[in-house]
Amino acid sequence: MVNEKRRLLSLDVLRGITVAGMILVNNAGGPQSYASLQHSAWNGLTPCDLVFPFFLFIMGISTYIALRKFQFRPSAAVWRKILRRTVLIFLIGVAIHWFDQICGGEFFAFDTLRITGVLQRIALCYCVVSLLALYLRPRQLGWTAGIILVAYAALLMLGGGYVNDENNVLVVADRALLGTGHLYAKMPVDPEGIVSTLPAIAHTLIGFLCGRLIMEADTLNRKIVGLFVTGFLLMAVGFLLTEALPLNKRVWSPSYTLVTCGLAASLQAALLYFIDGQGKKNWCRFFEVFGVNPLFLYVLSEVVAIVLGATDAKPVIYGGIHAVVTDPYLASAIYSLLFVAVMGAAGYPLYKKKIYIKI
Repeated sequence: MVNEKRRLLSLDVLRGITVAGMILVNNAGGPQSYASLQHSAWNGLTPCDLVFPFFLFIMGISTYIALRKFQFRPSAAVWRKILRRTVLIFLIGVAIHWFDQICGGEFFAFDTLRITGVLQRIALCYCVVSLLALYLRPRQLGWTAGIILVAYAALLMLGGGYVNDENNVLVVADRALLGTGHLYAKMPVDPEGIVSTLPAIAHTLIGFLCGRLIMEADTLNRKIVGLFVTGFLLMAVGFLLTEALPLNKRVWSPSYTLVTCGLAASLQAALLYFIDGQGKKNWCRFFEVFGVNPLFLYVLSEVVAIVLGATDAKPVIYGGIHAVVTDPYLASAIYSLLFVAVMGAAGYPLYKKKIYIKI
């Protein structure tokens, strides 16, 4: 079994790749960027669409590792730990949106403060999965994930969930629950809405069960093979469903859940083989920096991006790059890469001193 006293390097690396990817795709320099660095307009799947689901999958694995220390036994201390972390992450997510409004000159526009978001979804998924894991057996957790996905598939098919307009059942439900002003304003469907958090919870449960496979399989070979087989089966089922349930990040469709979980499991298996099995570690130091302090560096990147935008520093920096690199797509990508590098530089001293900021 995996030694609990040392970090699982391959998991840190996958987490780091994912967080660096999240920062990369969120910080395009100019108005034009490569298609692979943009989310799908509606149905479809681009590399950009993989970063958030990969993070939730990894969080599921990490949640298993964390609760394993408490032998999955509910107690007042465990409940406090789960709820404290949930509230903290959720409030940080809301605070980032508020900070963005403040920088835009709207100090008390609470009627349009966005309640949903990436960190808020992370908080809700972490909370629900952690609490379920304290009271349900692994097989029951698997059934729970399956039931959620089947019920959600029925909701999408019967409620016009694949229609990108205000008649979409997700739009109607989210507006009824939160009101229009507190949702994502750029399109009818909020990509981190309340209702579409349900399949994201199932997504995190799948990651949790893969965490069990990693931690409880008695040999590295069984961990790797088990993850590869799991990943293949998830992808196969997901792709088979795409005719009836297209891949769609905006609604977090069941096929999207299964395919992205399958891809994440397969990549984790490959990293287990090369890093933990073959000891090929020299290439991954950069991603490890992001992997050991993921939420801190993600939050820092969001705050820095808001400040750069509010002070008009971003167009100046991008303009300087574009003056040298005339291709707008390449100039935008260079800005994104430089932004990621700066975040990595900010996280490097923490990595060197083995300081892990837990949010």
